Formats: sequence, structure tokens, C-alpha cells
Amino acid sequence: RQNNKLINKWKPSKVLYLDSVMPVRSRSLSRVESFFGNSLDQQEIICSNNLLHSRMPNIKVFSGTSHPDLAQRIVDRLGIDLGKVVTKKFSNLETCVEIGESVRGEDVYIVQSGSGEINDNLMELLIMINACKIASASRVTAVIPCFPYARQDKKDKLQGGEDGSDNMKFAKKNHDWKFRSRAPISAKLVANMLSVAGADHIITMDLHASQIQGFFDIPVDNLYAEPAVLKWIKENIPEWKNSIIVSPDAGGAKRVTSIADRLNVEFALIHKERKKANEVASMVLVGDVKDKIAILVDDMADTCGTIVHAADRLVEAGALKVYAILTHGIFSGPAISRINNACFEAVVVTNTIPQDGHMRDCPKIQCIDVSMMFAEAVRRTHNGESVSYLFSNVPY
Repeated sequence: RQNNKLINKWKPSKVLYLDSVMPVRSRSLSRVESFFGNSLDQQEIICSNNLLHSRMPNIKVFSGTSHPDLAQRIVDRLGIDLGKVVTKKFSNLETCVEIGESVRGEDVYIVQSGSGEINDNLMELLIMINACKIASASRVTAVIPCFPYARQDKKDKLQGGEDGSDNMKFAKKNHDWKFRSRAPISAKLVANMLSVAGADHIITMDLHASQIQGFFDIPVDNLYAEPAVLKWIKENIPEWKNSIIVSPDAGGAKRVTSIADRLNVEFALIHKERKKANEVASMVLVGDVKDKIAILVDDMADTCGTIVHAADRLVEAGALKVYAILTHGIFSGPAISRINNACFEAVVVTNTIPQDGHMRDCPKIQCIDVSMMFAEAVRRTHNGESVSYLFSNVPY
């Protein structure tokens, strides 16, 4: 408006937006003239009010105590420094979090996985989100590689008779079983807690049940480990063309069919019945694995009873080798000893959960680094770009 020469020379065919070349604070016509110098006459410039007054806020990434190594890998990939935060506990074990730098107007990402002492880590995440929100952060995104309480997503667990017996056979025989109406849906509770704490966005990976995304009223980006899994299979299993992808339960059928289709191989699944939590009663293999490389694929393994039983069942059915590929390797209780004694060629997990200690105790465990996928998701979210590219590709 102050430069008639520019206004008279506007041409719709040649437009230069200044968002990508100079910061908001220097967007005035006098600064533009000094920036372009003698080439000003050859440039046709539009500075709209929206461009002048809106910009993507700066980015800050903070790490909780659950997985600092993954957070460091993410910021290394982004080329920035990890934000300063101090986490401590009082003598009564209350969690105290102090954000060590200004987050006013910033785009904040908090990396905290649902591993280790899950309840403490979840509370720490909620406190960090709230601390950033009330410190005037522009947006707070919780990066939760392994979503806590994801297995408690519905009320379909069966219970025994009125006396509370866990003997399912007795209960069914006497027609005295029913749906457990008093079971919690804890994943929904966690979703509510994250929203109330002030989270504006969630980034996670391989939710145990994809419908958990619907528990939130805020955007949820559920990344998939599938591209990294496909890459690992092709690079580390020479006979992968003679493989068969196996799901250890019916719930993972969609996951294994997707991988099998992209590898152009067959798939199978195992139907299992449980007496109670962490205890498998029987397994039935559906599919032909004879003389093939069996690759068990699942989203998580806790005590590893299921995948060990599944591996034994596959060997009995004639599989030449058995691999297990898991997104979240929780490995609690007797898991490590079970894997050491099982017939696996390798148990492959991602680093959504810290795996250094598990790898020291069990040489069969191998790790896929997915930090580049989270870093790219953070970068794309910060820049307002689509994240769907990561659903089928591994960023390099």
C-alpha cells in the first residue's frame, strides 16, 4: 500500500510468498526492498494480512524419564536440542516436573512411552502436558510410542460363576458364565486424562485396538511399524519369498494379511483360548506352514506365553524356521527365559520401549529403530504436512 510501483505491477501469474524466505518480524516493504535489492523490480510480491500475522510456532521437544534414548534420537534426526526439564520425586513419591525453558507460543512435543513403571510415567506425562499448557504453549503434542492401558479397551472378558471362580470350563459347563459387566475400559480413561491435562494432539504407534483413536476428541496419529517390518524382513531373512506370515491370535489377522499382501506370500493364524489372563489353554493352527519360514507378527508381547506356544505349534506343523516380529516388546516376568528356551531364530522388536537390557539378557532379541518415523511425524505435524506418507514408507 505504501509503494505504488509494486501495486501497479501486480501480475497474477508471478507471485512470491515470503513465508519461506524471511521471518514475520521483518515483513515490511522497506525490509523487502533491502532484502531483494536491485531485483525488486523483477519480483511481484503479495503480503496478505494472514501471512503477516500467522506463522508456525517454534518447536520444542521434551523427554520424560521412560525412554530418553528414543527422545534423543528424535531430536538428533530433527537437528535440534532436547528441551530442558527436571523431573524428581518428593519423599512421599509425588512426581514433580519443572520445565527449564520458555514454551510461550511454542509448538511442544513431549516424548513419553508407556513402559517401565507405567503409572508413574503416565502421571509424569500428564503433569508435563499441563505444565506446558499453563505456561502458554501454543500446542502440546504427546508422543506416546507405546500407549499405556491399550489392552483394556472393551468389556468382553468372561468371568466364572457368581462365586467369582476363574474356572471357565466349569462355568461354561454349568451355563453360569456371563460378560463381566464390571470390567473397566481403562484406555478410555487414559484418553480422557490426556485431554483434560491439555494435550492437543497424540502421536502413537500400533495401537492394540485401532478404535482407541475414537476415544479421543483430539487428533490422533496412529503410526504403523509395518513399513519398518517389511524392510527388516527383506534385508535379514534371505528365504523370505518362501515365508508365511502368521498371526498368534485372530485379532491380528488384519495386520498379517496386510504384510502378506505386500510381500506376496501366504498367511496363517492361530486360534487361542484362554483360561485367564496371561494363560493360554489351547491353540489351533489355521493354514499350512510345512517346509516354510514362519514369521509370527504381533503388536506386543508381555510374558511371551502366547508367542512361545505359537512357535512350538508351528514347529510341530513342519515350519523350517520361526521368527517373531513384535512392535512393543514389554517382556515382563518370565518372558526372557521363555524366549531363551524357545525355538526362535530371532525375536525382533522396535525401540518404542527400551530394549538394551533385554538384548543383553537374550541374544535372540534384535531391535528395529523407529525413531526416524516419529521424528518425521513430528516434523510433518509441525509444518502442517500430511503424515499418511509414513503409513507405507520408511523415511531415510
